[in-house]
Amino acid sequence: MALVTVCRAFVHPGLLQNSADFDRMKTNIAAGNQPWVAGYEKLLNSGFATTTYQPNPAPTIYRGSDGVNAENYGQLYVDVGAAYVLSLLWAITGESQWGDAAVRVLDAWSSTLVALGGDTDQYLAAGIYGYEFCQSAEIMRGYSGWTGFDQFKDMILNVFYVKINGWFVGHENWASYSSGVYPNWDLCLIAGGMSIGVLVDNETIYNQAVDWFYNGTGNGQINHAIPFVYFYDNEWSAQPMEAGRDQGHTTLNIALLGVIGQTSWNQDLNLFGYNGSLIWAAAEYVAKYNLGYDVPYTDYNAWPIELPTISNSSRGNIRPIWELLYNHYGVLQDYNVTWTKQYRDLVVSDGGGAEGGSGDYGTDSGGYDQLGWGTLLYTLEAS
Repeated sequence: MALVTVCRAFVHPGLLQNSADFDRMKTNIAAGNQPWVAGYEKLLNSGFATTTYQPNPAPTIYRGSDGVNAENYGQLYVDVGAAYVLSLLWAITGESQWGDAAVRVLDAWSSTLVALGGDTDQYLAAGIYGYEFCQSAEIMRGYSGWTGFDQFKDMILNVFYVKINGWFVGHENWASYSSGVYPNWDLCLIAGGMSIGVLVDNETIYNQAVDWFYNGTGNGQINHAIPFVYFYDNEWSAQPMEAGRDQGHTTLNIALLGVIGQTSWNQDLNLFGYNGSLIWAAAEYVAKYNLGYDVPYTDYNAWPIELPTISNSSRGNIRPIWELLYNHYGVLQDYNVTWTKQYRDLVVSDGGGAEGGSGDYGTDSGGYDQLGWGTLLYTLEAS
């Protein structure tokens, strides 16, 4: 795919982190302030925080069985997690040893990867690893030692965006609102499309993804993904569709909605506040239930999916997603985040004082579905 650029005034860096975020981190680390120091030490203790890290790229990444090729997508998500750690360390320290290590990973993949394959799970790979890989490239675009930025943009368009665009364009034929495809598919592809649009300065790609959030025909359209809103026990909350499926996918949806909201916020669009701050209400609902409390539940019945009761499968699922949501809604916006804060506190305690990142929450794909490191990255006030 040729790189056709349709420019708007995108903010750079402007995906999950912007320049003000990095200034805040650097200032507080230098001053020895908590919890930023604890978050930074957590990052430094990551197994990926090594200047000699060696990537393991492949020409084709397979997720899901095509009946011929073995799955190898673990190679990708591990290196994506590593690239993010190394990019963050460069942005915080300014040291070329970290910058060189980060771009070594980015260049290895952009010079090697030509396709995604497997079954329909390849779309999950396109969305999740597409949005995650863009984070490192968006940070490293400011590194004078990186000469491979254009090559990376070509790869992200030709390998990842091709799949994302195919999903959006062909969606009504096989994965529409009534087809039985759960919201996490759409949500990861929305996150991927938005991230790619910003990275390559293409307003058309960015707006395609945002429009799917507002108006898409799939279950990831925001009002399909979160169909029921409650005022119960003097609290607002909202029931995600997948709450009746299992809590692993439900918390994944909350993670992806956090990425979508944060990316939009850094580009002067407030998807966090859409439709009465539906993302906030859903986060409160999911946090409360996964902390062990009862929540209201409405039978979800939209053929061919019927979810008559809330699921306790994977209840208490730990993902590094709550610092982002707590700090945006609770600190920046001063919302009532009673349950989001409690779940944030649980995850931070579980992490020894700071939210960890990829690899800290399982070595399978679920452990890498979110990049994490939220205590360092999103904390807005001292503990």
